[in-house]
Amino acid sequence: MTHPLRLLVLLMLALAAMGATKYAQAKKAPAVALYYQHNAPLEDLKVFDIVVVEPDHGYDPLALRTKGTELYAYTSVAEVQPTRAYFKNIPEQWQMARNGHWNSVVVDQTPAQWPAFFAEQVVAPLWQRGYRGFFLDTMDSYRLASRFDEAAQQDGLVRVIETLHERFPGIQLIMNRGFEIAPRLKGKIHMVAAESLYRGWNAGASRYEEVPLADRQWLIAQLKTIQDRDGIPALAIDYVAPHDRALARETAKRIEADGFIPWVTDSRLSTVGVGTLELVPRRILVVYNSSESPALNYSNPHRYAQMPLNHMGYVVDYADILSPLPGGIQRDRYAGVVTYFSGFIPKNRMRELNQWLQARKTEGMPIAIMGDFGLQPDKSWATTFGLQANDLNITAPLRLKGKHAAMEFEIALPPIKRDDTPVLLVGPQAAQAEPLVEFVDKNGRSYVGGALMPWGGFILDPYVLTELPGTEQTRWVVNPFTFLQKALQLPPLPVPDTTTENGLRLLLAHIDGDGFPSKAEMAGSPLASQVLLQEIFEKYRIPQTMSIIEAETAPHGLYPDQSQQMEDIARKMFKLPHIEAASHTFSHPFLWDSSVKHGLFAENSQAQQYLDIPGYKMDFKRETAGSVDYIRQKLVPAGKPVEVFQWSGDTAPNEAALKASYDAGLLNINGGDTAISKAQPTLTAIGALGITKGNYLQVYAPITNENIYTNLWQGPYYGFERVLETFEMTDKPRRIKPVGIYYHTYSASKAAGLKALKKVYDWALSQPLHPVRTSEFIRKVQDFHTYAIAREGDGWRVRGAGQLRTLRMPYSVNDITPTLAQGVGVAGVSEGAEGSYLHLTGDRAWIARPGGSAAADTANAPTVWLHTANARVTQWQRTQQGQRTDFTLQGHVPLQFSVAGMAPACKLSANGQPVVAAKPSSNLRTDVRTYKLADASAQIQVICAGR
Repeated sequence: MTHPLRLLVLLMLALAAMGATKYAQAKKAPAVALYYQHNAPLEDLKVFDIVVVEPDHGYDPLALRTKGTELYAYTSVAEVQPTRAYFKNIPEQWQMARNGHWNSVVVDQTPAQWPAFFAEQVVAPLWQRGYRGFFLDTMDSYRLASRFDEAAQQDGLVRVIETLHERFPGIQLIMNRGFEIAPRLKGKIHMVAAESLYRGWNAGASRYEEVPLADRQWLIAQLKTIQDRDGIPALAIDYVAPHDRALARETAKRIEADGFIPWVTDSRLSTVGVGTLELVPRRILVVYNSSESPALNYSNPHRYAQMPLNHMGYVVDYADILSPLPGGIQRDRYAGVVTYFSGFIPKNRMRELNQWLQARKTEGMPIAIMGDFGLQPDKSWATTFGLQANDLNITAPLRLKGKHAAMEFEIALPPIKRDDTPVLLVGPQAAQAEPLVEFVDKNGRSYVGGALMPWGGFILDPYVLTELPGTEQTRWVVNPFTFLQKALQLPPLPVPDTTTENGLRLLLAHIDGDGFPSKAEMAGSPLASQVLLQEIFEKYRIPQTMSIIEAETAPHGLYPDQSQQMEDIARKMFKLPHIEAASHTFSHPFLWDSSVKHGLFAENSQAQQYLDIPGYKMDFKRETAGSVDYIRQKLVPAGKPVEVFQWSGDTAPNEAALKASYDAGLLNINGGDTAISKAQPTLTAIGALGITKGNYLQVYAPITNENIYTNLWQGPYYGFERVLETFEMTDKPRRIKPVGIYYHTYSASKAAGLKALKKVYDWALSQPLHPVRTSEFIRKVQDFHTYAIAREGDGWRVRGAGQLRTLRMPYSVNDITPTLAQGVGVAGVSEGAEGSYLHLTGDRAWIARPGGSAAADTANAPTVWLHTANARVTQWQRTQQGQRTDFTLQGHVPLQFSVAGMAPACKLSANGQPVVAAKPSSNLRTDVRTYKLADASAQIQVICAGR
């Protein structure tokens, strides 16, 4: 027979669970994160709704608020550390006790003046900086004192909170504990928090611990009471070692199952933990040796490894092995580590590298080793990595035993040489390894030149790349996409895509101003700039960005006699609405970093580093801000922006030059050298998205300019037409780059050059492309580098800056379509070579995962969705249970768009007028209708009556 008391306890627990479920159903809880250390990664944390930070670290709550995230300031109510600015103003008689674990002083809550002091000295300065939310910590620290009046202390805490609401209308408060006073603060507390529900941090013993069952049950009861009785959401903060993401994930799920908002982080709150959502790590750390190349720009890791990682959706950070290796490389933000060396690193750096790599492996960080280990693996590698690289006793000759499907990607395996140094797989990990290149010696013993391992993988030279003899070309031996994806164990994820918008490949054009004063080899010898204006800009009405070299066109420059004519031409160019104005510097520097000697500058120390302008010495501010001021004041119509800066010469600015462009508020571009063609059919000829130096990003041009296709303008002058090969080879089998028409003014000085230009433009206009300004493309690449993706339930939450509007999904259109109804901020989907392109309507979205429970409900699938468009979606709304869809398109050329899911009863109108669909293409589905409008913008309405 069941005891009556046991039945009562079971009933109370059931009712509490029902209450928690009812609370969760009534209001979706916000995603909360806490990060207390310096340099909080706010671009990652913006994916959360609320982020609690240490305000003394100098963050701007107003900036993050515009991105949909509210910064809450951490404040300590009943404790204060002597380092706080207001500590010196606290009377000694208010100081009750000391907390030795945190080196803080406990403050008495009973003095009548204390609430006003806290409001004025602690909260008011933060309120003035823009904070509107506050995390109130140490609410019950008065209990650390040897003597205290419980009721009086609680009364004091209530007065503090009431005073805050009186002084700061609209203030939002999260209270850490304070369970006893919660009923007295109805409507004044946004959330109640508590620490250590399942996992805690023992500060005295400096270790992570599981919370005892009795403590857990007591805390659960307190939090459920707060939620059910007071209607206040509860936040549970637990602590797990930063490298143990699996335990953090499991703990967060347990907390959420209890009906509370979870946040599981490390003891110092210095990592992005796991809550109701989990940030998808999008950073890869590449360790390289700067002594192997003149600068990072010319290193193998940047030239070859970064592009595949960018294409798979990852941002690359670099660490030079000649400097101390970085700490804080955790699984919260980093998806993996790559080392890429061409030989041994300096001997005095080997020990640190060895220890650092073994520590990362122990923490579970995936590692990919490319080229060379950089050191001679010692005996510890046999245990840690399952590799033996010395005392191999190979009995020659070696012969090839097998090769992985990822090998011989662009070229056959090189012949085996006597000095090749394969390694031996040993220990338990050998059985789990997947060899990439396997050899066998005369005695039948197997060795490998690369393998996929439980901890990651490695591929050694010469099985990474091969240089073609007698050329400057290189080929991939290993498939870099396959190797990096498998070695770093990268999961399928939505990839922020900079090549496409609304299903169509981007088209941009930008022109470097070189040759503006050149005479064209045509009748009357007009200036090349005049020819460019008349033959290209006035005839091809697509967005184009024209840049000016001030020293070429200005009266104080090199050609004062021609200045008036050139400035008149420039004004006519910039008067055209489709021409964007840009600077190509003041003096056209050929070498941006004088400390880096490469190419011509390595061979000739006297080589000219910029145009020879009397009395001028290189000045980054003059090159950037100064040249832009000239264009703004002398050349562009009033109100027309000048915000693009196009690097000149070697296009390899150092950090100081990049900073100058940022300080001037400019969007910078150029470099990258993507020149894949039939004569150079290799992915090694496709550049990355850009390069970061310090805190500054240089955005690369999508495709290189005509100088490369014309042998440095030595001919053939029609050579630029070969860029069409580059456009096609960067589109299939992978769309890696947009169509980027990039050339110099001097292309219009030769009849063959002008003919090639027209051929390129005509090809572009014949393709289904999405024209954008160069400034818009630059902003997309910037957005890529700060884009935040998080797993949330059965889908993904994404947040960006609103510039990048496409996610490349690793699923087919048929898989994605049923998820559109559950998605938020999604306009449609279209086919792609590597899956599908998802069209976003703004800076944030939620996407249901195909196959998940959210996507299982197809009954409410949207009637129609956007299939493709050559313009941006600026507004999107569904009403009447999905039967009506309203959206606005804003582009640069006459609109062309297609809508999918169009049943016979569906009718479409633009700007209030009915529109008839164009004749369907044979390769489109029957439910897809295409529309063409004469305007570049329109308000579209689709009504599907009766569905």
